[in-house]
Amino acid sequence: MDATALVDVVIALALIEYFAFGLLVGRARGRFNVPAPAIAGHPTFERTFRAHQNTLEQLIVFVPAIWIFASTVSAEIAAGLGLLFVVGRALYFRGYVAEAAKRSAGFAIGALAQLALLLGALIGAALKALG
Repeated sequence: MDATALVDVVIALALIEYFAFGLLVGRARGRFNVPAPAIAGHPTFERTFRAHQNTLEQLIVFVPAIWIFASTVSAEIAAGLGLLFVVGRALYFRGYVAEAAKRSAGFAIGALAQLALLLGALIGAALKALG
């Protein structure tokens, strides 16, 4: 398989994960009777909503970082780090919905993968620019 295609698959997985989190927010909205457009109400709904929003905030950095890393450093490593990010986000979401204090491990996994992608992207792009 083409390594850049692997990166595309990982990005698609991250976007599907985000979409699924959105469906879970909708389900929590109904389950805990929090009518739209309200974003406050039952604590479990609020945690579900925040986990979804935080994932969007992370995707803004993740998607360009994985693309730049793949094109300037290694598509295979980018895909591996990207999968780690997706797994970290799943653990983060699950932990946060259960109890806010349980989100730390998933956050750390995703954040470290994302930081590696971001720093690698910067270094790789800088080295490429310098020729």
